[in-house]
Amino acid sequence: MTVETFVPSTALLTLTDKAIKHFEGKLKNSANGLIRLSTKVSGCTGYAYVLDIVDQAKPSDELITFSPILTFAVADDAKDLIRNTEIDYVHEGVNGVIKYNNPNVVDECGCGESFNVG
Repeated sequence: MTVETFVPSTALLTLTDKAIKHFEGKLKNSANGLIRLSTKVSGCTGYAYVLDIVDQAKPSDELITFSPILTFAVADDAKDLIRNTEIDYVHEGVNGVIKYNNPNVVDECGCGESFNVG
């Protein structure tokens, strides 16, 4: 008989290979740029994701390096909302769309603009 121990993931944020390639492309002309992920109160459900290209992180941000040219700064007040989230970049028809696979979400608005966590 063998016993396996389940250790839950404590990753704050992961990116798919397609998302990494997408964001690297956004930063290719930026000498010191990084992507900052934060949230804001928005929409009918609660929160919206905010992605910005910035020159430097805020002191309270958590930095996550995905490649030599791609680093994300995650806002301190967004950490609990996005913990264990995977960001993907997918094509829907002729459009490229950033998708957030957030296991914390318990409700989303119909248009996809906002989300709420439990």
